[in-house]
Amino acid sequence: MTATAAAGRLTWATRHMSAGSARLCSSSTQAAKHDEAPQRSVVRPEPSSTHDWVGPPNPLSNLRPIIYHIPENETELEKRLRNLRQETEDWNHNFWTNQNINFTKEKEAFIISQLKRKGLTLRDEDGRRQSLSSEEMAVFYKSFLDKNRTRHANYNKEWYRRNFTITFLMARVALNSMWRTVIERYSSKKDSPPTT
Repeated sequence: MTATAAAGRLTWATRHMSAGSARLCSSSTQAAKHDEAPQRSVVRPEPSSTHDWVGPPNPLSNLRPIIYHIPENETELEKRLRNLRQETEDWNHNFWTNQNINFTKEKEAFIISQLKRKGLTLRDEDGRRQSLSSEEMAVFYKSFLDKNRTRHANYNKEWYRRNFTITFLMARVALNSMWRTVIERYSSKKDSPPTT
């Protein structure tokens, strides 16, 4: 995969949420926003041969996307590591985007159903949003976790598998780099004239 293709795979959300609106995840307007596909932009930071670039948190996944730098003399092993890290990041982003959207929709439906059961509307007479007590919400949180237990367990297994593979590849890259340094130093000493 070329640097352009790798960079093109990672896109940035152009929507920005304030801290106040980010906390209102259960509001109907926020739920409606989640139904739409997020607007994406191809804006990229200046390429750097020495640093990764960490972007702002994505409003749906709450994860910070990363653009991994591509060294000038990237070996096949380093490329394999970089691609696996990027694929893992994309996989992780997709999982948490879907999980957070499902959570928000189900939470909103639960709140509405509980308010209807009490004979209340979503807004009070002053237009303020009605809420449930923490004990009432605990019922929803437990139910959501129980319903998604298998999904979370599968996610954790895959997350650990990917991270062990990444760690193993990172160790191999570090050892190869050290070996190259030793060989270069040895051959430069061998090629230099003896001093007396």
